[in-house]
Amino acid sequence: MLPLPGRILVNVGDTVRSDQAVARAELPGKVFPINLANQLSVAPGEIKDYLITKEGNVVEKDEILAENKPLIKWFKTEIRSPVTGTIESVSSVTGQVLLREPPRVLQLLAYVDGAIIETIPQQGVVVETTCSLVQGIFGIGGETSGEIVTAVKAPDEPLTPAHFNSTMKGKVVVGGSFLSADAMKQAKTVGVAGLVVGGIHDEDLRALLGYDLGVAITGTEQVGFTLILTEGFGTIPMAAKTFKLLSAHVGRKASISGATQIRAGVIRPEIIIPQAETAVGKTVELQREGIRVGDPVRIIRDPMFGRIGEVSALPSELITIPTESDVRVLEVKFSDGKRVVVPRTNIEVIEGA
Repeated sequence: MLPLPGRILVNVGDTVRSDQAVARAELPGKVFPINLANQLSVAPGEIKDYLITKEGNVVEKDEILAENKPLIKWFKTEIRSPVTGTIESVSSVTGQVLLREPPRVLQLLAYVDGAIIETIPQQGVVVETTCSLVQGIFGIGGETSGEIVTAVKAPDEPLTPAHFNSTMKGKVVVGGSFLSADAMKQAKTVGVAGLVVGGIHDEDLRALLGYDLGVAITGTEQVGFTLILTEGFGTIPMAAKTFKLLSAHVGRKASISGATQIRAGVIRPEIIIPQAETAVGKTVELQREGIRVGDPVRIIRDPMFGRIGEVSALPSELITIPTESDVRVLEVKFSDGKRVVVPRTNIEVIEGA
């Protein structure tokens, strides 16, 4: 969707690439006020008599806008334009001239390879694609795309500076359990398009950004690449199914976005891997709903945030938790055999490819 009304460049049925512009809008240029009356030492109602150009005309930077005509040329005053732009208005009340810089063209890209199934006049389009999808826990950085490469051999292997090389420029690099601050610096030097890892330390994220993140939506950060955490903060091995899915698509183009919002209207960072062919209106198999015993799940609340296990029991009765709320719970069994009972709202099911 465009942030302001614009023009749609594609039609329903068109096949598009991720880097293809599908809509365009013009962002109004910056306004520069010039108080001609003060600079020429004349009354506001007289400024039009001194203007060399007129309202609506385009002027170049340093072009003369107005000048006086003294008897002695040494006292001549010339007012020049500080920018290239258009004279938007001339006020005989305030004695000001408003200059506006040329509009900035905003191109809206398709983001994913797919087909246009709907156009929304002056606003945007709907792109449909058959794909593999991975959602992360947290991310920063905007929409980008690149070829998937795996830098590690196992989901519990940390991503270090030594894993990066020049062939990774412009690609989406998949790591394992942890990404250090030094590794992030090396990734930026190499010029990767994106990084996908299990976790990082929050202080390393703060150092990368230069400030603390608040509760607002992320995705507009300019750090040189898009970063997606699949598990959380700390050293957490990437879920085996996630690592297997990404590894199975090495060499394929992926579209990724680090946009994250944890408040109302949750937005999750994502990795979209379009299939080779996309057909408009193609039917897909419906996914089953609900949770079943044996399902792999990830806990998404403290004190066990990021831990992965499988559902071992689904009690039907409501249980009173420490907050004194009565909620539905489930039992999760970890790989070490330990079992815990957690509210169902505190877990997410890890779906297979």
